[in-house]
Amino acid sequence: MKKLVLFFITLLLFSCATTSNKNSSSALYEVLIQEKDGGAPIRFFEILSEESEIKMLLTDDNLKNKIKASDLKTCNFVILNLGEKPSDGYTISISKIEETDKNIIIYTQENIPQKQMPVIDVMPYPFMIVKVNSKKELIFK
Repeated sequence: MKKLVLFFITLLLFSCATTSNKNSSSALYEVLIQEKDGGAPIRFFEILSEESEIKMLLTDDNLKNKIKASDLKTCNFVILNLGEKPSDGYTISISKIEETDKNIIIYTQENIPQKQMPVIDVMPYPFMIVKVNSKKELIFK
């Protein structure tokens, strides 16, 4: 399973354009990439915990200017992947993030297209890559 996830991470990093978004309400995290398509066909939230996984981010042209080598020791990186969706317009976002003494709680939200919005009948794979400015344990809700 880990090899499958690494394959999809590599696929994600080399096949997508970027949308950078600094969260102004909290310096606790930064959205490095958020895309409506280009993710993996399965839903998963992956914490990149091994140094080799994080170093791989440094080699990506879309991410290398957003990540410093020192981030390996001070930050967590997370891939939030929604999996295959039935039509265009789905996205994933962080609705809230809380820091406690021992961990960081990340509340994710799946955003569905509005009914009045025209959608393209495709099978997109929404995802985002997030840098969390802490090495505390991450919990997803």
